[in-house]
Amino acid sequence: MSITSAQELWDELESRWPENIIEPSLARMHAVANLLGDPQLAYPVIQVAGTNGKSSAARMIEAVLRSFGLRTGLYTSPHLVDPTERICLDGVSISGEQAVSAWNDIEPFISMVDHNSIADGGPQLSYFEAMTILAYSVFADAPVDVAIIEVGLGGTWDATSVCRPAVSVVMPVDLDHQEYLGETLVEIAGEKAGIILNAEAVVLGPQQPQAAAVLVAACESAELIPARFGVEYGVNSQTLALGGQLISIHGLRGDYADVFLPLFGEHQADNAAVALAACETFLGSGLLAPLDIDVVREGFASVKSPGRLDIVRTGPTVIVDVAHNPHGAKSLAAALETSFTFVGIVAVVGMLGEKDAVGFLEALSPIVSQVVITEPNSPRALPAGELARLAAEVLGDERVVLGGDLASSLGEAIGLADSSGEYGGVGVVVTGSVVLVGEAIRLLGESDTTTKKVK
Repeated sequence: MSITSAQELWDELESRWPENIIEPSLARMHAVANLLGDPQLAYPVIQVAGTNGKSSAARMIEAVLRSFGLRTGLYTSPHLVDPTERICLDGVSISGEQAVSAWNDIEPFISMVDHNSIADGGPQLSYFEAMTILAYSVFADAPVDVAIIEVGLGGTWDATSVCRPAVSVVMPVDLDHQEYLGETLVEIAGEKAGIILNAEAVVLGPQQPQAAAVLVAACESAELIPARFGVEYGVNSQTLALGGQLISIHGLRGDYADVFLPLFGEHQADNAAVALAACETFLGSGLLAPLDIDVVREGFASVKSPGRLDIVRTGPTVIVDVAHNPHGAKSLAAALETSFTFVGIVAVVGMLGEKDAVGFLEALSPIVSQVVITEPNSPRALPAGELARLAAEVLGDERVVLGGDLASSLGEAIGLADSSGEYGGVGVVVTGSVVLVGEAIRLLGESDTTTKKVK
């Protein structure tokens, strides 16, 4: 039976395995893709993996390539407010109507694969698998000139990995999702390296030595020479600017000076260098001249990365950031120190149960004055009382406040900032979970992620 509304579609997807549960197999994805004529092979793909920075880098790659006149598809996850955020054409989220129409076209084939999988004792396609094949189909129907595809989890067994990347990009690898990817950096890097196997070219972002060794070895096995951050390309300089930063990038084709990036944090400058190297590689690096600097500047100036050091209110300043692991928290802490002039920071923190809460709080400890503990609206949430206990062990009782739901916790944090006596000098940061940041954006009504839809 056909789906008639976007809400029916989201309900159908939510009834499937959640995207935090994976089975290490691409069988279902290959089966449904094959029935659909392999839409993921109908256009070049730039696939982006890594622990942190994937979404931002993917958005930057898309913006730059679009500025060069290419029709782009962009697939990112998870969403903050509306599931249609995940699938963009030419930088704009598809509409609910488009999603429903595309789903009804592919649903009979998904049902066939679901039936066969269940008959063999397996599961239906998961939420993420179904959403991924929907994205690949939308991009084939558009059609796009290039699709930028963010990996969901890992790489080797990720649903997105039925593609054959023109360029594989691996962002910084760190500890996260150990229950699926392995307990060590080497094991996790090995899973991320799965996207290198079928690639035509590889760009490696900043890596710790152990992860770099695994990724370079994977490139050697695939007979590919990677472009490495800090070796073949990197950031020459970074300075604060109104509304973001001005960066100079040493690319694969030459230097690109005075590039305005409307995002905060040194890590975003690094992400921009990775994105530019990926664009140079896709457009053909070799010994060619640099890309047109004006077009590059236009692309980066248009970048938006919602939920990443995103200012959603002023008076006091409220920032949301989707950092949810220690590596992300370190980048957040560094950016808050270098990109803002707060005399104090009140953090509203809520996390999911499987995350390294102690490591996350330790990374934030040097820059937060107080922490208000809340709980994301998710069955996977770490209970606020448990998180508050851990926070007290890391930060001390005097810096921890046990809040209620997000609305009351945010009100508590704003009250603490306002009562500091330093008008405008104490900031509020909501962080710890993508789910929590999405709630905060909805609550404050400041999201620009769903206001424009493809007609």
